[in-house]
Parts: sequence; C-alpha cells; structure tokens
Amino acid sequence: MCGICGFITKQNISQDDLIRMNDTMTHRGPDDAGVRIYPAAGGYAVGLAQRRLAIRDLSPLGHQPMETADGRLSLVFNGEIYNMAALREELADYPFRSRCDTEVILAAYLTWGEEFLEHLFGMFALALYDRRMGVVLLARDRAGKKPLYYWQSGGQVVFASTLSPIMTCPGFPREINRRVLPRYLFQQYIHAPESIFQDVWQLCPGEMLRLELSAYGRGPKTEKRKYWDTAARYAACSADPVSDYEEAKTQLKELLKQAVADRMIADVPLGLFLSGGFDSSLMTALAQECSAEPVQTFSVGFREQEFDESAAAEAVARHLGTRHQTRIITEEDMFSLVDALPQYFDEPFADPSQIPTMLVSETARRAVTVALSGDGGDEMFCGYNIYDNVAQAQKLDVPAALTHLIGHIPIPGGGSLSEKYPFRVRVLSDNRDPLTKTQIASTGYIEAATAFLAGASDSERRRLLLSEMLPIKYPLEDRYPAKDWQVIRMLLDMDTYLPSDILCKVDRASMKYSLEARCPILDTRVVEYSFRIPHAFKYRNGVKKAILRDIAYDYIPRELLDRPKQGFGAPVDKWLRGPLQKELLEVSSMRYLTKQGIFEPEYVSKFVTDYLLKGDAGPATGRNFSKLVWSFYVFQKWERRWCRAAG
Repeated sequence: MCGICGFITKQNISQDDLIRMNDTMTHRGPDDAGVRIYPAAGGYAVGLAQRRLAIRDLSPLGHQPMETADGRLSLVFNGEIYNMAALREELADYPFRSRCDTEVILAAYLTWGEEFLEHLFGMFALALYDRRMGVVLLARDRAGKKPLYYWQSGGQVVFASTLSPIMTCPGFPREINRRVLPRYLFQQYIHAPESIFQDVWQLCPGEMLRLELSAYGRGPKTEKRKYWDTAARYAACSADPVSDYEEAKTQLKELLKQAVADRMIADVPLGLFLSGGFDSSLMTALAQECSAEPVQTFSVGFREQEFDESAAAEAVARHLGTRHQTRIITEEDMFSLVDALPQYFDEPFADPSQIPTMLVSETARRAVTVALSGDGGDEMFCGYNIYDNVAQAQKLDVPAALTHLIGHIPIPGGGSLSEKYPFRVRVLSDNRDPLTKTQIASTGYIEAATAFLAGASDSERRRLLLSEMLPIKYPLEDRYPAKDWQVIRMLLDMDTYLPSDILCKVDRASMKYSLEARCPILDTRVVEYSFRIPHAFKYRNGVKKAILRDIAYDYIPRELLDRPKQGFGAPVDKWLRGPLQKELLEVSSMRYLTKQGIFEPEYVSKFVTDYLLKGDAGPATGRNFSKLVWSFYVFQKWERRWCRAAG
C-alpha cells in the first residue's frame, strides 16, 4: 500500500518539485520514498515517484520506482496483487530479484504486453513507463479500491493517487469544476471520471489510460480503454447461472475462503475490522479458519446504546476465539476529526461515516499494519435497506404512472392535484425517467441541491447554465442487462456508490494512519461468481443477503447475527446546530458567498438560516436537509483549506 505520483511533460518540473509532490502523501507510505525523472522521446520527461508502506518483502529490494534489469521498464505501484504466487510460477523464466508483487507486474507486462492487466487480481493503481515503446500506462483495479487522478493540460499529464500532489505541482490553477457541485451536494461524493477541479479526471475502475510519447502534437497521444466492466461481466456471467442452491453456497464459501486466505499473506501484523454484522463476521470466521493462531479483531463502540454495536461484535469475537479490542469512542473523539477532513480527504467528501471509520482505523493501526474488511457484501448480495424500497417501487410503478398522469389535473383555486399528494406518493409518481428508475429520491431535495449553485441569479445562470451541470442522479440504468430493479440498482451501486463513496472512505480513512485495508468480498473471482448466482438466492422472501447469511450461520449462531442493520455515522445535525453553527453561518453569509463566487448567495444564505432556525417545522426544513447542509459545510472547509489558503 502506497501513494504514487508523476508526470509526462515537456515543461520544467524539477526533481525537487516532484519530491514535494510525493511528500504530500507521506501518511500513505511512511517507510520509504523514491523519485526518478527519465529523459524520454520527443523532448518529454517522465517523472515517477512513490511513497512506500512496506507490506511484502520489507527489504530495500521493494524500493520504487522499480526497473527491469535492462532498464526498459520503470514502475510505480500502489496496492497488492493477490495472485502473485501463481503468477511467479507462470512467469518463472523472469529473473526475479525480490519477493515483491511489484516485480511480478513488470514480468507480466513483458510476457503479455498491454493485456497484462487481465492477469492481475488485486487492488492497484499503477504507472508503467516502457522506454522502448515510448508509452506510459496508467491503470486502476477492477473494483476501484485504489484511486488514481490525472491532470491533463497544456500538453502535459500529471498523475497521483490523491489530489494533493497535483495541487502541489507548479502551475496547477486549482480551478473548481462547478458542474459536479449539485451532484456532490446530493450524493456526498464525487464520482469518476469527474473530480473537483477543471481538467483533472479520475480513472474509472477497470480502466487503463495509454499515453504515447510523440514529437508531434501538443501532448501525449491518449487512448483509454476498459479491461473490466461491471455490466459486460454481469451479462457474460449471468448467462451461465448456478441453478442449485447448495452448489452455489458451497462454491461461494470456498471462493470467499480463498479470497480471505490470499489477503492474509503479509510480512507485517494483520487483523480484521469486526462490526458484528454479517459481512465482517463472516470474513472473521473464514480468517480464523485459515489461521493457526487467534486472529486480531477491532471494533469501535458508542456510549449511546442506540448506535452501539460493540457488544454484538464482542459476542462474535468470543464465539470465534479472536483476540478482540473494542474502543469506546465519544462524540468528542469524533468531533475532534472534523478539522482534519480536508487534509486527508483532499477532495470534498461528506459521508459522515468517514469519521468513525478513521477512529477504527486508528485503533487497528496501534497493533497491525493490514486490516481486512467486509466491504462489498451489500452491493453484491442485496444488503442495503434501499433495496427493499426499490422492490416495492417496481411493484407500484404502473399505478404510480397513472397517479402521475392524474396529478396534472388542475384543481379549483389553482395548482394541480399532485401538489396534494402525500410525500411517498409524490416520490413514486415523479419517478418516470427510465434511466434512473431505481434511484428513488425526493424531487424537492434534488431541486434544493441544484439551486445551491444555480439559484435564481440571472448572472449565475448565464455563467453556468443548468444544462451544463451533471445530472443529480446517474442516467445509466439502460446499460445493465436486467429487468429486476433490485439487480439494476445493485449493479449501479457497484459502479458508483461502492468505489466513489465506500471504497474512497475506507482508503482515505485507513491511509490517514498508514493502515492497509483489504476487501476479500471484492475479489474478482467472488464478484464474477456472484453474477452467476440467481437473485432469488440473495433476496429470499424479503430476507436480504440470504446466501451470505446461510454461510455465516455455518460458523456463528443465528442469535448473534440476526438483528436490524445499523448505520455507522456521526451526529452531524447536532453539530451543525451546535458547535459548528458559528462557522456554518460564516461560510454561508451573503458577504462570504458573494466574495467566494461559487454558490448563489441569496438562496444559500436563506436556506442555511432556515435550516438552523426552523428546526423540524415541516418537510422542507430542519433535519430533513442536514445531509445537504453537511455536504455544503464540508465543501466550504475543503475550499478554505485547499483553494483560499493557496490563493
């Protein structure tokens, strides 16, 4: 686990500049640092840099950039290749000098060329420079576990694991990409390929960017391709379904066990996050089965009983015989991290569960360097509560369409009948777009998020037309070859919410403490096998994650697992109305917003004031909008840290 950065440029970026860029990621790799600049064809310079968190082969042989003996290839790499042992056997003709998976990537490229990515199973972001071909390859893993950004402007490309090295690069303008802001305010994260800055992009999961160095043109010739795609793999795998439930359960268990075993290989201490839920409990049970010694497990608890799951986690740990540590965190512990959010989440990110995730990562890091998690189970096996709502919405879609038509009938005194509909009826009635059917949401909430930027200001509308903004929802659902709305929503979440929220959160929160987080459920072989499992095996008589539950019951008594799903968040509504209120009012004042020039001052200032003053007076005020106001507040803290401070 590391951080990487670099550039392809004809401009003057010095080695000292590259060192400064690289050192913004020291927390991602405190054990070693490497920086090289290579003269390249066409007058280019290729810079490669890495901060290392040593996990396998702790010796200097793991230093990066890593080069082949003949100097043809240079590589910087962030992540883990879990099929390294099998690849070393298959690539036995290569003269390996280390035990690092980094070197396996070099050998794979020499054997398979640019198809090498299809042979790598793991989590990774990498940059590989082939001098002979005059090509730089940037790539990201299939699930999107590891991030990779790139800035393309003025004939140069600058890339990095996070935004901080790019922001440190000489000449970077830090110009806000306003078209993403309404979607960010609504979703609480920024989804690839977009980023918060103009001309800065994220590689999507399962994507490779090929940069060919040429003396002609204004910059490297670029070509982007997908080597793994959720919709395409679902179409191929679901065409060969597993019809027998016991066969599916047995094979899935074996694949999960192998995925856990692969992720337990490390030359440093290793443990697991254990919340007491199905996914983390099952991963812990499988890890304990693979280990000759009791594994280490970690959880956090809360003093407030309605949020606390630590007792459940401790009960599972006792049953499995792990060496368990629970840290009871206070509201003060969580609140103390608010000011750190812009530093370690260097792009606006407002999922409040980032805060307890940082705290459990800090707790684990005191004892281990690697931690396994249960991420991915909800998206692949139908675990979120929203999937119940999606199923219900599909059943009611025909009457909802009729209700939508009737709703346009005028009523005496003006207006239409739809304005009198109850909230739930109105949400289903308005859900008419075939590209976003499973993304059920309040129209009023969406309009509020959009109005933060567009508002009612004519000058703002002229500067940024509504049509130029990204849609709040993802108009992607026609690409998924399924008719069941739950299946469509699960695939959509795998492409959007999972990599851009869940995995982003875990990556940044764990790396704040130089902790590597690994996700066995997101093993490619598990993912593709899950596509072969019929949906009826996952959602059975209203029971979510049915097949995973049955596997977990083989190890852990039902009474320890069967309880309502709980969230993992922070009391942001309480904070915004309390200790953060003064700062919130400052960054939402007419004067501040007018000077800032990003949000519509009159609308936003009134919106925040109403939120704070009107409490729970109605469906359009009070805590109903705490999610939106928190997203706004987090953005303002980020902008003040990274843009105003720099300007």
